[in-house]
Amino acid sequence: QVRLVESGGGLVQPGGSLRLSCAASGSIASIDAMGWYRQAPGEQRELVAVKPNIGASVYADSVKERFTVSRDNAKNTWYLQMNSLKPEDTAVYYCNVRRQHVWLPYWGQGTQVTVSS
Repeated sequence: QVRLVESGGGLVQPGGSLRLSCAASGSIASIDAMGWYRQAPGEQRELVAVKPNIGASVYADSVKERFTVSRDNAKNTWYLQMNSLKPEDTAVYYCNVRRQHVWLPYWGQGTQVTVSS
């Protein structure tokens, strides 16, 4: 019902910045929140940030004051602005959306972020 396509990843040096995009299509009218997740090599997927349609965004402690979620409603696209990147931010980043307080049970392909010199 909903397709999510992540993009914007790449290779950056420590201290650099990237902006990831999450483009949504399909049945999106009932979305009440979106979330960014990441999965580092050998690790399980973890929640990075949640942006409700109403209310303040919530960020994992590891990315607070460095990452910011925003939304372009007209384009059905969410963004993750990542600043002051660290090697430990290296991961595949995914987005997901919540409809009627239930997160989608499937994932897109994600986008690779590599922070290295």
